[in-house]
Amino acid sequence: MTRFFCSLLLCAGAALVWAVPLNAQTFSETQRGEIEGIVKAYLIAHPEVIQEVMTEIEKRQAEAEVEKHKEGVKQYSKVLFYSPRQVTLGNPDGDVTMVEFFDYNCGFCKGALPQMMTLLKDDANLRVVLKEFPVLGPGSVEAAKVAVAVRMQDKTGKKYLDFHQKLLGGRGKADKARALAVAKEVGMDMGRLEKDMGSDEARVSLEESLKLAETLGLNGTPSYVVGDEVVVGAVGLAALRSKISTVRCGKETC
Repeated sequence: MTRFFCSLLLCAGAALVWAVPLNAQTFSETQRGEIEGIVKAYLIAHPEVIQEVMTEIEKRQAEAEVEKHKEGVKQYSKVLFYSPRQVTLGNPDGDVTMVEFFDYNCGFCKGALPQMMTLLKDDANLRVVLKEFPVLGPGSVEAAKVAVAVRMQDKTGKKYLDFHQKLLGGRGKADKARALAVAKEVGMDMGRLEKDMGSDEARVSLEESLKLAETLGLNGTPSYVVGDEVVVGAVGLAALRSKISTVRCGKETC
């Protein structure tokens, strides 16, 4: 890595030498070699410069990623926050919406589940949107299809939340068999469920969530959207509360 950045900086220094205007004095091969030697010697004497360059590159990449996220949220805000193919929990008229993309086989999602439930319990003005993001293999896709069918059958979201907690909070790998067992346990109509799993609505629901995640540049679960900010990873209850407060009143604690 260090050698790569040294080479990169040497090339940059050499580029400055070679990129002289045609009407300016040019350097000889000897002069160019001397200048390159000066750049190399400086980097050897001051290797911290390489770290500074790496830090600046990472900073600019992070800033570009944030702008990409914000633009994606702005462009797709309607389907992100108000799609008819999503599950909405908490206060439907809440002043802040938190969207969570999750996978039923994601260990970090399992750990974050109690945090979401605490937020719903403690914050009467929070609106939570859940979106299936099955990226951890065929079992996750199967479980997500069952979950979508549960959502289609349960307009209130109460049975879905029961299903969601039992499947995500349970032990073992989530797949079709386990998801169907949980759906039966929470009292779903299993005949209708099997039919809904193969419907166009179920297929389009998952396609919509996956397309949204791709557009927003999400690369892991859980991922959240709070306001216009995209948060990737299980950041913890305190961080989520802080971001919700920032959207609500402009500071970390209202």
